[in-house]
Amino acid sequence: MLKSLEDINQTKKRLKIEVPADLIEREIISSLERLKNTVKIPGFRAGKAPVTLIEKRFGKQIEAEVLEKVVPEQLSSAIREAAIDPVTMPVLEEEFEYKRNNPLSFTVTLEVKPKIENLHYEDLTVRDIPVNVEDEDIDDALKALQKKKAVFAVADKVVEMDDFVSFDYVDSHIEGGEDLPSAKDAISKLGNEIFPPDIMERVLGKRKDDVVEFSKTFDKHESKELAGRTAQVKVRISEVKKKTLPDIDDEFAKDLGYEHVAELREKVREKIRAAKAEHVSKIQKAEIVRKLVEANPFEVPDSLVQREEEAILLHKSVTGSQESGEPADAGKEPDSSESPDQGDDQKAEAVQEDIRSKAVRNVRARLILDTIGRKEGIIVSDAEVDERVAFLAQKLSATPEA
Repeated sequence: MLKSLEDINQTKKRLKIEVPADLIEREIISSLERLKNTVKIPGFRAGKAPVTLIEKRFGKQIEAEVLEKVVPEQLSSAIREAAIDPVTMPVLEEEFEYKRNNPLSFTVTLEVKPKIENLHYEDLTVRDIPVNVEDEDIDDALKALQKKKAVFAVADKVVEMDDFVSFDYVDSHIEGGEDLPSAKDAISKLGNEIFPPDIMERVLGKRKDDVVEFSKTFDKHESKELAGRTAQVKVRISEVKKKTLPDIDDEFAKDLGYEHVAELREKVREKIRAAKAEHVSKIQKAEIVRKLVEANPFEVPDSLVQREEEAILLHKSVTGSQESGEPADAGKEPDSSESPDQGDDQKAEAVQEDIRSKAVRNVRARLILDTIGRKEGIIVSDAEVDERVAFLAQKLSATPEA
């Protein structure tokens, strides 16, 4: 049973629990009786051995098994009686020693969800952001579709950006050394990031069968073996293909599954409207969460903050995003009075502070949304927290999907 509940702080509690001696004793006796009916003792028929003998041989084992059962049960009962919502496993403050026929007392500490009282959200307002689709938006979307449907055909023309160019490496060799391997029909699109830049700038304005020659010094990213060495390279253009865009007309629309271009434009308008509405919804939801957090300051469990920090760092490492922890002065010139190590340490501290600030905000937001959900009768999983924000947006006369 719960003997006392102490508030260490808003999110950390100390529970003193006492298990009555008679409760433990009943469990021990019951276990001994069950064991008596199953254990085989030399010199006694099954179930006929005295309990005192059973207790002498197995008493300590029985006590340990009973405590393993009783302690968690009493702890759970005490937590329910204390009306707290733990977010960490209880930590035993000190080892306890059980003496037969005596009550068992122990103390645990644990972190709990804070009780959020007087939650302020009824008077919050959210911007109404109109969703407009302009003809220019539709034109841009159709041009993007047009580019996807582009075809490339062999053309007798000078090389321009966006052309596909086939070229052969011929007669290339390291200065004062061996020949480089030749290669035929290397194909790249001019303007593409993978097109060798040293070749691209030289083939512009050239034609099929033209040959370009140049010197090239390799860096370590291109070849560790050739890094720092210079080569004489000769490239011959073997083919030029020009990009041709289809006309945006009824035939173009039919190729995409629509009767005519007017129907295609309308469908594009609907998709753009839906995408803009979703973007507006995200803006409104973010605004709601920000205002809720600002209007309802309270302590949050440190363990939840630590987990959120780990999640932010994991997201950052997977996506390469700086969103979770880029310091405000990331692009500033370093102070000449600082050593490089000092500057790095300060940046690391700034990043860590920023991550912790975001983690605290995120945890506080989830706890607020959970409280609102319970208050409004919305019982959902953590994965559906977004629905609570949408519900709140409607209560605040915002239309998330408008």
